[in-house]
Amino acid sequence: MKRLYSWNVNGLRACMNKGFRDFLEREDPDVLCLQETKMQPEQADFEFPGYHLYWNSAVKKGYSGTLVLTKEKPLSVTNDLGLDRHNTEGRTITLEYLEHYLVNVYVPNAQNELARLGYRMQWEDDFRGYLGRLKEKKPVIVTGDFNVAKEEIDLKNPQNNRRNAGFSDEERGKMRELLASGFVDSFRYLYPDQENAYSWWSYRFKARERNAGWRIDYFLVSAGYEGQIEDSRILADQTGSDHCPVELILKS
Repeated sequence: MKRLYSWNVNGLRACMNKGFRDFLEREDPDVLCLQETKMQPEQADFEFPGYHLYWNSAVKKGYSGTLVLTKEKPLSVTNDLGLDRHNTEGRTITLEYLEHYLVNVYVPNAQNELARLGYRMQWEDDFRGYLGRLKEKKPVIVTGDFNVAKEEIDLKNPQNNRRNAGFSDEERGKMRELLASGFVDSFRYLYPDQENAYSWWSYRFKARERNAGWRIDYFLVSAGYEGQIEDSRILADQTGSDHCPVELILKS
């Protein structure tokens, strides 16, 4: 079996002081996709023996950024979507393996009062098109922080968040479009009715203590590849960030 993990670490250097290495040694992932690294590769004063590291950092220091740790060296690695309008924030890394593509993504947040919703909508359309082109070649696994709770079951207080970033009709609609284009939400494929399953909690109002969270971190697989899913888990007890890791276990 192959174990893939994804975790928005909300600053990798900070997370290193909050149990990241213990997590890595205990879980021993085959692949670990990170979001919001908030650093440049040259700032790393740590190593992860046994892993190949692939970075995509934002031009703006201390902002956004993605990183993949993988035991198996991929056939190829591609950063960004091939579009100038999206190539400065370090939001995607695509690894090509023999069996499939793996895409690590940190989807742009629509921000307070949906101030960045217009950009988010453009990004969603471009990202969906990019994944569609990959999917024509071989199966695709997409993981990361999608910054959207798709359905009411995916957050604690849906009624109070109707026009908030991460639960607007527009963002939820784009997530549904992505799934309709030929992707399967691995967690809901196995656990369609599981409630109180969240991957992000606000630092305010003791949200994590009360499990008042949102499920916004996903593993999606292209339609037809779901037969390879052994399990899809949310590691809600893992601290170190305002997100917890999510895991996809593949049968081979």
